[in-house]
Amino acid sequence: QVRLVESGGGLVQPGGSLRLSCAASGRIFSIDTMGWYRQVLGQQRELVASVSSGGSTNYADFVKGRFTISRDNAKNAVYLQMNSLKAEDTAVYYCNAADLTHDITPNLNFTGDYWGQGTQVTVSP
Repeated sequence: QVRLVESGGGLVQPGGSLRLSCAASGRIFSIDTMGWYRQVLGQQRELVASVSSGGSTNYADFVKGRFTISRDNAKNAVYLQMNSLKAEDTAVYYCNAADLTHDITPNLNFTGDYWGQGTQVTVSP
């Protein structure tokens, strides 16, 4: 059916950069909003940034000026460029596709929210 696959996480020093990628696969007709969330063990998952199908972006205050979200609608992909990384950015980052419409059968569509499996980002000296 539908899968969201993330890549690009890893270990980076404070002040460094990483670029996360996420691609949705399946018989997808449309995706309203795509975004990135992060979660630290024992804490709630929180929004990092999101981008609508029309290109409108939304950022959490703690990443404004450091992270940039972008999207390729033709590829059903979303990216997160993370610069000036800090230790407190360490978390598992999850890709989200909201109001994703795909077909279940040739005559039946379904719209729902989907998550990737998560990718670890560690910022440490």
